[in-house]
Amino acid sequence: MERILLQVRALHRLEPASNDHLAAARVALSVAVPSLLLLAAGRPDLIIYAVFGALTGMYGRSEPHQLRLRHQGQSAVVLLTGVAVGVFLSVNHLHSWWLVGVEAALAGVGSVFADRVRLKPNGPFFGILALGACASVPTVVPWQVAMLIAAGSAAFSMLVGFGGWIRRRSWQRGAVRAVPAVTPAGRRELLVHAARYILAVGAAGTVGVLTGSGHPHWAMAAAAVPLAGADLPSSVRRGVHRIVGTFLGLGVTAVVILPVPWSLAGLFPGGQAVVLALLVVLFQFTTELFMTRHYGLAMVSFTPVILLMSQLADPIDPTVLILERGVETLVGALVGIAVVVAVRRAGTRTLAALLGRTRILRLPRRPRH
Repeated sequence: MERILLQVRALHRLEPASNDHLAAARVALSVAVPSLLLLAAGRPDLIIYAVFGALTGMYGRSEPHQLRLRHQGQSAVVLLTGVAVGVFLSVNHLHSWWLVGVEAALAGVGSVFADRVRLKPNGPFFGILALGACASVPTVVPWQVAMLIAAGSAAFSMLVGFGGWIRRRSWQRGAVRAVPAVTPAGRRELLVHAARYILAVGAAGTVGVLTGSGHPHWAMAAAAVPLAGADLPSSVRRGVHRIVGTFLGLGVTAVVILPVPWSLAGLFPGGQAVVLALLVVLFQFTTELFMTRHYGLAMVSFTPVILLMSQLADPIDPTVLILERGVETLVGALVGIAVVVAVRRAGTRTLAALLGRTRILRLPRRPRH
């Protein structure tokens, strides 16, 4: 009972602040500049590519500028690969089962890469989120333009992250990010963890397609969230935070986009694109402000970011958008938690050991006389 109470208290514990406002300001600036340039050019529908490129700025937040540059370069590989694959699927009208198969496979590959270089935030989550989002909206410009926007935003965010060099102007020759050597046991760990991603993302996407959802990629992204936890309790907490934070974020989104007089869409009917673009920047700032302190609070802000830029790229009925986001997040997070419980990261335990029922599953031996 005491362990259960500790985990319940951990669900709402707010971790200590650690210059979070500086990291949040860097990410907000990385998102704001390319997004506002596209808004000024009359192309708010392309902001989605700018945002996913700018999320490069979320990585290496606590590292010195030199190591942050290397870290963000590694994260840019994950994000831009996700955007590129998503744009490819969109251009070639490959959806449904194609999306599930390709995203599950990329989740596995991205898991190995992210674990090998020790990306922080952990795992390939933002890469597969970029893939699903870009694949699910029509590509209304040549694919090279979409990639140029994403790559330009990633490069700008790396420039912002490297800004500390202007004050210090120091460079440590040979400095590298600490990445432990891969042992045979470590290699097995990487492969088992990648298999968990493939299983969770593929299963969640399959449920989404079979139920006729218009956004199965949201379930796939949500399924990846618990797998980034360091252990079983933290993985379950991340899944719960994802569900609760998303549902609260859907309430915030409803206040913004529902076509009713009291929403921001109703108050600014002629300038909706401008309002949505500005809110994407604001909510990305608050997302990063709480990302390391409380994942659930971060999701309250990140949920509107994803939905608002999706509406800018490909508007649909806001009510349908909000409902599907809620359902897909619930399904995906539960699938991810189930995979975490069923397939332990060490990869050496049997099903019986996982269930803690080894003796019960064996037939009792007849006593010898």
